[in-house]
Amino acid sequence: MPRRHLRVTGAAEAPLRAALRALRGELGVPDAFPLQVLVEAEHAAKSPRLPSYDATDIPLFTIDPSTRRPPPPFQRVAARPPLDSTDLDQAMHLSRRPGNGGYRVRYAVADIAAFVTPGTALDAETHRRVTTLYFPDGKVPLHPACLSEGAAGLLPDHTCPAVLWTLDLDADGRTETVDVRRALVRSRARLDHEGVQKEIDAGTAEEPLALLKEIGQLRERLEVERGGISLTLPEQEIVEHGYTDEGDDGNVSYASAYRAPLPAAGWNAQLSLLTGMAAAELMLAHGTGILRTLPAAPDDGGPPGRARPRPGEVGRLRRTAKALRIDWPHHVSYARLVRSLDPHDPRHAAFLLECTTLLRGTHYTPFRDGNLPDITTHSAVAAPYAHCTAPLRRLVDRYTAEICLAAVAGDPTPDWVLAAFDTLPDEMAKGTWRAERVESECLDIVEAALLKDRVGEVFEGCVVDVEDVAEGQPAVGTVQLESPAVTGRVVGTLGGRLPLGERLRVRLTQAEPGVAKVRFVPVDPA
Repeated sequence: MPRRHLRVTGAAEAPLRAALRALRGELGVPDAFPLQVLVEAEHAAKSPRLPSYDATDIPLFTIDPSTRRPPPPFQRVAARPPLDSTDLDQAMHLSRRPGNGGYRVRYAVADIAAFVTPGTALDAETHRRVTTLYFPDGKVPLHPACLSEGAAGLLPDHTCPAVLWTLDLDADGRTETVDVRRALVRSRARLDHEGVQKEIDAGTAEEPLALLKEIGQLRERLEVERGGISLTLPEQEIVEHGYTDEGDDGNVSYASAYRAPLPAAGWNAQLSLLTGMAAAELMLAHGTGILRTLPAAPDDGGPPGRARPRPGEVGRLRRTAKALRIDWPHHVSYARLVRSLDPHDPRHAAFLLECTTLLRGTHYTPFRDGNLPDITTHSAVAAPYAHCTAPLRRLVDRYTAEICLAAVAGDPTPDWVLAAFDTLPDEMAKGTWRAERVESECLDIVEAALLKDRVGEVFEGCVVDVEDVAEGQPAVGTVQLESPAVTGRVVGTLGGRLPLGERLRVRLTQAEPGVAKVRFVPVDPA
């Protein structure tokens, strides 16, 4: 599921950062790696299993987000951590195929299995952690840094093992042939979305980089054609005001800003989707695999399998749109609305972030020996899809890579992969739940920080959810504010009601990061 990009700035002693530290302890989030795990990781970093195929002549490059930006004017930003992406899972090289007008995408993915041996303490620790957890002020990694940010990462001018995908596309961007093998690779450059966008827009990008736009746009058109939809989410940055060198945080306040994603980020994401779809098709043909599935909503008269929210979710989403004053005519589909939104508009950006909740019905679906599951597609992708491009940050990708390598080579799936089929889906489900819990709790803390100095103020909002409560209890629900675009719990009066889907004025009664979540009461009870 796409995650919210929440980022905070400010000193480690400030209230928001302190609340986030406390949250790690409250949720039991793993932090330091056990000594035995670190010893094994250091040894593996020095002696990985190297493939015989040498592809170091391919001038690969990585493209990742960069969060190192100058502070906003007239604002103090203290102790800012260098949060640039350091676990580089993917590198690419793009070229034209001579003669037929098609394209060749070479997509290298970090081969973490060359470093992690099944049955070791390091392997067991990755099964305990499952995913990298992202907090607004940092991350809790899946692997020790000597691997994820060092030997196993596709760093520039670093020769390392990788799973190398070669995908030949036709002139319309459709996949024609797929090959995947282990290879030694060497990235030549580490790029970021901002720099890539500037080069492409200026017309100065060399062909392997310029083709990112050409191929990316073709894949976006195919996505629309098949009924899929990508959520390229804005980053929400929480900026601290009022911090002093003396550490007096009594006057600290926070402001929120949204940073719209660049087109280059969407084109880059399309190549990851392309690879995940190719992996799914390989595994289906092989008869053994692990898919990322999302059931389609019940038939609403539209094309089958297309991306659309479920009936209960669409009502809530429409109420959220109303609260944010986003026009959503009933004849306009969810996918069409999302594509029409401008993430530079804070209201639209907030709505796009709410759309992530629609992907919480996803599953990891294993199958073997040709017994295909009833559901093989991911309805938001509108095609079969598998996670395979982020093995440094997600456990399951190590397993899907092995299955795809075996499928292309005509070999049986390794026993250690098959042995995990009974437990891996549950592990991934628990890991995903924990990541969602982290995101939800972080969002509560961030929203409380944004509103902590405004207790007692009245805001305009819309009730987007109402809970079932016992008779004689106050009505309870969720209110979406228009400005700032935050949600919170609203508690009505005893015997009163909360007008679902209607606008109302609410008073903020509590908001203290790490202490009290955002709460409201109606100003004019019904």
